[in-house]
Amino acid sequence: MSYKVLIVDDEPLAREVIESYLSQMDDFEIVASCKNAIEANTALNQNSVDLMFLDINMPQISGVEFLESLKNPPAIIFTTAHPEFAVKAYELDVIDYLMKPIPLDRFMRATNKFIELQGPIQEPGDGFFFVKADKKLVKVHFDEILYIEGLKDYVIIRLDQKRIITLQTMKSLEQKLPSNIFMRIHRSYIVNIHKIKAVIGNSVEIIEKGASKHIPVGKNYKDDLLNIINANRL
Repeated sequence: MSYKVLIVDDEPLAREVIESYLSQMDDFEIVASCKNAIEANTALNQNSVDLMFLDINMPQISGVEFLESLKNPPAIIFTTAHPEFAVKAYELDVIDYLMKPIPLDRFMRATNKFIELQGPIQEPGDGFFFVKADKKLVKVHFDEILYIEGLKDYVIIRLDQKRIITLQTMKSLEQKLPSNIFMRIHRSYIVNIHKIKAVIGNSVEIIEKGASKHIPVGKNYKDDLLNIINANRL
């Protein structure tokens, strides 16, 4: 298995450079190479994407505007010939910011940073998976997870009696979790559906350490949550 990559740049040569670099790396598979945000949006709807190389300065819809429009974007590495966009890029919590022309060594630093944040590639196992925490690989059982909270480049996995903090993105962790058990209900929260005790307005109730815990439900996720709830009503 490899990380799925989408390349978005209006310059053919820039796309070719990134394609050439990635072809030398076993951990990555290019699913699409697009010349604008419209093509990229279609590619995102048709493919599972882990990482997007996104040019900032594109006609009609800039890379920044496109990223801000996405409800659940993949990890992003910005590419640009314009250094003045750097501050805005880091405000959006992207993985890295590459200046054109992109040297191979700098490109590899960016992809290695992405891999480190994602953790090892793995399929969901027999009810568990492993994450790096406290300088070791920790086994986490699906049925022990109450919910998961995202904090920039870290996630907090909340179990009933403890928490596990690991350096990776919500997107990468979400892909390790079975969708019949876990659901994204907010940009910063994934919940174990089996641990939901009640839905109250724009929140769900979960019992954590014997006390009621209310987790917010984002407006873009509420319909999907209610569909799951209604599908399991008697």
